[in-house]
Amino acid sequence: MDHPESRAEHPGGTHTPARPTPPATVPAPRPGGRDDGEDRGVRAAWRAARPSERLCHGTGAVLTLSGLAHLVVLAVDGGPWDGPVSWRKPVTFGLSFGLTLIALTWVTSYLRVGTRLRTVLLVVFAADCVVEVGGITLQAWRRVPSHLNMETGFDTAVSMTLAVGGGVLVVLLTVFAVASFRHRPAGPTGMPLALRSGFAILLVALLSGAAMIARGVVLTRTGHQEAAYHSTAPLKPLHGVSLHAVLALPALAHLLSRTPWSDRTRLRIMHAAVGCWTATVLGAAAWAVLTW
Repeated sequence: MDHPESRAEHPGGTHTPARPTPPATVPAPRPGGRDDGEDRGVRAAWRAARPSERLCHGTGAVLTLSGLAHLVVLAVDGGPWDGPVSWRKPVTFGLSFGLTLIALTWVTSYLRVGTRLRTVLLVVFAADCVVEVGGITLQAWRRVPSHLNMETGFDTAVSMTLAVGGGVLVVLLTVFAVASFRHRPAGPTGMPLALRSGFAILLVALLSGAAMIARGVVLTRTGHQEAAYHSTAPLKPLHGVSLHAVLALPALAHLLSRTPWSDRTRLRIMHAAVGCWTATVLGAAAWAVLTW
């Protein structure tokens, strides 16, 4: 049955359709055949974000760009990739901390955490990331080791600041991990599993990082400085593999939510991804034990 407003009645009992509504004006596509709808969506999401989220995303982007810039420095200046004095450190730490900060800002929006608490934790985490990457980058430009370096008073201050900052990271990320298990996270099918698995694996990264620092400090304090620099090698693969599960697994869950597949299929894929990542972590842990 037609809506009363969609037709006009004429004498004689006949009905003729009303004039069609002119189509809305569609913005002209950009060169290459792509319109700016996606960009408008990004800008709208940026305006809708909380100030603390904007701060964290912006800070994460700067840290990531810093890592990429030092990759160029490495290519131009050269030098070893491994070792306590290498451009590798500002590259890997800039990229890791930048991406982790961006990822954490996103994934914690699915956690059932108070707004004020989440804001405080994210801002402190962002500041800690800046301190960590800044200290490591500073020492790289000074051509001295950043971690476990007690050669001078300044080097000791930098090294201890980085160690304390690592402890702060452990506390902050542990709070988020506990929140993910205390209350079921929100999100599409597979996201709760991705978040809980990602945070659980992230705790492995935190523990392995703490173990590296603890062992190195003991060796340094007992006069084995050179051994301290090389003592972290067995745990580096475990630390690296475990660090980014909290980014990759939720990203996969988000991508799966945009497919036409059933919830059952999506959940199966997420279980398989978690299983593969866990197997990789266990393999890295086994290698660390064998080479410790």
